[in-house]
Amino acid sequence: MAHTGTTTDVLIVGAGPVGLSAAAELRRHGVRCRLVDRLPARLPYAKAVGIQPRTLELWDRMGLVRAVLEAAVPMRGQLTYVNGAETTRLALELPPDVPYGFAALPQYETERLLEEYVAGLGTTIERGTELVSFVQDPDGVTALLRTASGWTEELRVPYLIGCDGARSVVRKTLGLSYEGGAFPEAYMLGDVVAEADWDLPRGYALRSEHRAADGSLDDVLVCIPLPGDGRYRMSMKVPPELATPPSDGLAHGLQGGHGPGLPHLQAVVDRLAPGPARLSDLRWSSVFRISHRIVGRYGEGRVFVAGDAAHIHPPTGAQGMNTGIQDAANLAWKLALVVRGEAGPGLLGSYDAERRPVGEEVVGRTVRHATRGIENDPADLTTLLLREAQLLVDYREGPLAGAPYGPVDAPQPGDLAPDCGGLTTPIAVHPLRLLDVLRDRPGHVAVLYGADVTGLARAVAAARAAAGERLPLDVITLLPRDAEPGAAPAVGAPAYRDTAGEFARIYLPDGATGFVVRPDGQLAARFPLGAVTAALTDCLMALSVPLRDPVVA
Repeated sequence: MAHTGTTTDVLIVGAGPVGLSAAAELRRHGVRCRLVDRLPARLPYAKAVGIQPRTLELWDRMGLVRAVLEAAVPMRGQLTYVNGAETTRLALELPPDVPYGFAALPQYETERLLEEYVAGLGTTIERGTELVSFVQDPDGVTALLRTASGWTEELRVPYLIGCDGARSVVRKTLGLSYEGGAFPEAYMLGDVVAEADWDLPRGYALRSEHRAADGSLDDVLVCIPLPGDGRYRMSMKVPPELATPPSDGLAHGLQGGHGPGLPHLQAVVDRLAPGPARLSDLRWSSVFRISHRIVGRYGEGRVFVAGDAAHIHPPTGAQGMNTGIQDAANLAWKLALVVRGEAGPGLLGSYDAERRPVGEEVVGRTVRHATRGIENDPADLTTLLLREAQLLVDYREGPLAGAPYGPVDAPQPGDLAPDCGGLTTPIAVHPLRLLDVLRDRPGHVAVLYGADVTGLARAVAAARAAAGERLPLDVITLLPRDAEPGAAPAVGAPAYRDTAGEFARIYLPDGATGFVVRPDGQLAARFPLGAVTAALTDCLMALSVPLRDPVVA
């Protein structure tokens, strides 16, 4: 056995999309981390395939989104057939202000892109290395790791994140409850090519059901388009000869045993597809079981869980992986501030306070959609799609949200900071989006809006003085569209102009108004520009940061 001291800040267990996202965000914030995974190589399984617009926005801020867009295919809608007749044609059309639509990308490709991104930041996956056990004390965590060759290492780290899936060793070691239930049915999955005469609109998923005379669902086929001509991930009920009981009582995820072959998949396609189709080129297949569970809390002390280790649920609406990636984004920036000594450890309690209610909502909603059908959701279509896109997640009731200010229908602290276009500078020929301005700024960003150049200059100085060296803060200024053309105020911060008026229309500033955007893209504060010192002071207090003497704006 090798014994080591503290050589890294955070140990991440599990190198799926959630663990890779946690590593990416931590490294982006300058935090050392080790990323271990018990598997010897990335699995070639298209398990999670849906990429939500909110995830694309997070990847945009990281600088990863272009690679994803080049690899993914658009998801434009879903057609539903019942007993051979088309019943629903759902177009996945979001409001024009939303910068990204829905996409599909096999999980192995998502992991490849994230792995390359993380490697570019200096962290590689330690394959074939598993967490055997750990203990924690008030000062850190002592973890025992074992490689495939049997070599063991005792590692001392300040923090540990369990992204190790539904059967999480981290969760079990912490003794966290994992309450919920299981669906009795087993399903089979296959990654195949379909040479089909379906006449489906490009980029549409297919759901074809057979319902008995009493209305109960007795047969189903779901086809999600993947990159590649005619390639789909297909899911359907498993025939009795392939159904296997869960090995450890947790009925969720891919199961061992004999997977379905092309004849098994073809038989269901022949029964349910809206037209003839010949399947070929089966890349992989498996039997899949579904549970719905959530932990009692998202961590304890210096150890946290994220993704499937914290919540599992039906795959309806492609919420699972995306929710886990948001877990990672929420936790990582907070850990970074604490590790760097820029925030107090009490900040880490906000991870559970903000993300567990989101997990509960996602678990409940996906169970309802799986049992009753998404088409029976009572929400209007726009709200339904924005919620599925994960653009309505808010932390207004969380411990970090500042006091509301301005119109009640305006984005408020805790809400996602919406994107907008039409921002210009005296030099840029083409207008920019707010996401362009925020990209590659890993810390908090103060957006100060106002027409008075002198007032903006004072607010910039006050914001920087209030943040001081304790809170990494970028400051940008934004003039309204009716500001004089070509105005380039010497305010001591980057200056943009709301030329298209989109910022004013979406954010509804109440005169000169300031905003603070968190590293995960949520609003931390909204305030009258003259109160910038008080607003930043409140942000620091929420982060448990020791305050310097206040500077009056």
